[in-house]
Amino acid sequence: MKSKLIIGTRGSKLALFQANLVKSKLKIAYPTLEVVINIIKTKGDKILDIALSKIGDKGFFTKEIQDALHKKEVDIAVHSLKDLPTELPTGTQLGAILERANHKDVLVSLDGKKLADFTSEDKIATSSLRRKSQLLQINKEVQVVEIRGNVDTRIRKMHNGHCQGMIMAAAGIERLGLHDHITEYLNETQMLTAPGQGAIAIEVRDKDNDVLELLSVLNHIESAICVTAERSFLNRLDGGCQIPFAAHATIEGNVLTIEGMVSTLDGRKMQREKINGNIRDAIQLGIDLANSIKKNGGHEILEEVKRELS
Repeated sequence: MKSKLIIGTRGSKLALFQANLVKSKLKIAYPTLEVVINIIKTKGDKILDIALSKIGDKGFFTKEIQDALHKKEVDIAVHSLKDLPTELPTGTQLGAILERANHKDVLVSLDGKKLADFTSEDKIATSSLRRKSQLLQINKEVQVVEIRGNVDTRIRKMHNGHCQGMIMAAAGIERLGLHDHITEYLNETQMLTAPGQGAIAIEVRDKDNDVLELLSVLNHIESAICVTAERSFLNRLDGGCQIPFAAHATIEGNVLTIEGMVSTLDGRKMQREKINGNIRDAIQLGIDLANSIKKNGGHEILEEVKRELS
């Protein structure tokens, strides 16, 4: 067994929490294993003045860490799975998916203001086209503004007058112990979430069997099956930060249910569907859902979005 393992990660508080969570789980499983965390700055950490929807780089938050993995400067890369492109670089694979945390989106607002109470004079901030399109379907009058930065930075911007509320991932807020900032949890009817949201992924080099064996104790089978279906849906749509899309899968017994959505930027047109099948068919279920959505109007929606963003 390896005596030392180097983790590559971004340097934000949330990324470090996730890397340290992986480290602690490995230390519990292998008390004699030395685990070191190596902080790597990605393009997404350096470029903060451009909206995510205008960035075509699918590896915006991961490429530099994946490069370090390829160069053997680190042994594993820890990512928020929703940041990880569905097509991994040649020579790497997913080694483990930790048990998924809360997958939902939340409203963080000033003075505990609920989403239903927002008016046309209020601003809600998000960097996600998925969240923006669904917000506008809930309330066409609300002003949706762009925001970038880590969790602390966004909260500070809100209190400095940038907006009256923000939509954020519940998992990130909860992992940082910032539960008191949450005004409202949004259910799937209000806000269908991003593929992989709430899950932590560990990327490794292909055929690095020693590392893969170490990581096997961390892999949560049910979470892995669900996110596999969600990412299969995303891959079939060829979606990225530039497309308002969503997908979430659940398992009950041997049945996997996956719901997906694509929308225009303004939320005016939306195609949303749900299918289910055997958990063994997770990849195909994601593909079938994407094909059905595209057939039933989703293709035209995707083409409209591409024209608007070109």
